[in-house]
Amino acid sequence: MSSKAQPKGPWVHRFLIRLFTAIFAVLVYWVLGFLVKDIQSIAGPQYDVIEKAHVDQKLVTKQQRLNGDLGRVARNIANKQAELKLVSDSSRNLQKTINQLIELQKLSIQKSVALSATEQETLSSSLSHFLESQKQYQAHNIELSTLTEQKRALAADQLATEGLLEKQRKPAQEEYRQLRAKHQMRLACFQLLILIPLLAAGAFLLLRKRSSIYFPLFLGYGVATLLKVSRVIHEYFPSRYFKYILILVLLVAVAKLLVYFIRVVAFPKTEWLTKQYREAYERFLCPICEYPIRIGPRKFLFWTRRTVHKIILPQSEQENEPYACPACGTALFESCADCNGVRHSLLPNCQHCASEKRT
Repeated sequence: MSSKAQPKGPWVHRFLIRLFTAIFAVLVYWVLGFLVKDIQSIAGPQYDVIEKAHVDQKLVTKQQRLNGDLGRVARNIANKQAELKLVSDSSRNLQKTINQLIELQKLSIQKSVALSATEQETLSSSLSHFLESQKQYQAHNIELSTLTEQKRALAADQLATEGLLEKQRKPAQEEYRQLRAKHQMRLACFQLLILIPLLAAGAFLLLRKRSSIYFPLFLGYGVATLLKVSRVIHEYFPSRYFKYILILVLLVAVAKLLVYFIRVVAFPKTEWLTKQYREAYERFLCPICEYPIRIGPRKFLFWTRRTVHKIILPQSEQENEPYACPACGTALFESCADCNGVRHSLLPNCQHCASEKRT
């Protein structure tokens, strides 16, 4: 069992490696985002061009003219209503003045006193203005009725024109929708044709370079590419299709991971076995069956993985002799072939002379 330990380096360096791995992944994601945006800038179908091929342009011109006429008539109606209000207010004021003069005339008759010439002239003038304002009010009412009828006719014509245009626009909208969907699918294919090989390269590097010192670079690149591919698929494919794609990818990934861990347990590598054995020795448990290693001061104690470091040990000497697990029979401590000191049977090096165990 040969296993060469790799130096981990100071914690600051390990932290910086993780930090720059994350930064590298973000930068790769940005670069892929720029690439995707450049592909998305490819021009798609123009609705105006498609509409012109399906819609009668005379109807469009007519609709525009009707909209202009309706706006003009609406403004004229508003102006005429304002003028009508002014005439109505003027007539009301004149009527008040005439009523006051008539009351004054009644009082004069009762008192047998005639109105002055000025008052008579004012009354006559007020009556003339009042009659004139009534004529203007009637004329404005007629014009307002005419404008209202004109607006009603234009609105009916506009509604009919919009109905015809709506019927002609439906085929144009359907054609635009189909062309737009094809264009979106074309963009998705262009993007995936670039991203999928990049993702495949990232997966290949992650699987083949797991033991490389540059593995963090491959990890950041692979994660960034996977996220960008997932976002492109989610953006362009309908939800009902995307959920199947996502579930299928997750099933494949989980199956791969499950097979990998089963193989790790069934056919463990040297570094994995060494790590497992080291952790078991640290907790004084048999690395094979996890039966407590009862030697030295721990001979008559009980502990678990959680309580092993909480036990207060009695004062006694450590037994320095070979030891085997009484539960499974695995040799846990044996004599070193080089220095004859007692060493861990399942660890690669002797704790006394550092000699590597011979297989």
